[in-house]
Amino acid sequence: MSNQQSADGAAPGAVAGCCPALLTTPLGQEEAVELARVFKALGDPVRLRLLSMIASRDGGEVCVCDLTPAFDLAQPTISHHLKLLREAGLIAAERRGTWVYYRLLPAATDRLAAVLTRRTAAAEA
Repeated sequence: MSNQQSADGAAPGAVAGCCPALLTTPLGQEEAVELARVFKALGDPVRLRLLSMIASRDGGEVCVCDLTPAFDLAQPTISHHLKLLREAGLIAAERRGTWVYYRLLPAATDRLAAVLTRRTAAAEA
């Protein structure tokens, strides 16, 4: 997943309604590389907390000025972590004056959920 998204909000490479489930279909090389980049971004506790803070925010977006004080890290370090989440296609950013606002890209997390969902007998019927 890249930091771009299509008009329908889906991350590039996502096929509408047709994401192979990791637990039911073997992944191809390209899909595995793409998913590994996303999982690597989520594999850091700071980035996971940042994603959670953004996703759970009322109104669907949060200013970087509200994120930075929650960590005992320098602002450039927080910006680096946010950049990696953007590059993984999990969040989007919008500059407004001197501040940057972040929002979750729901299509990306929906895709991850679909990839990790095990097909049940009821769904196959």
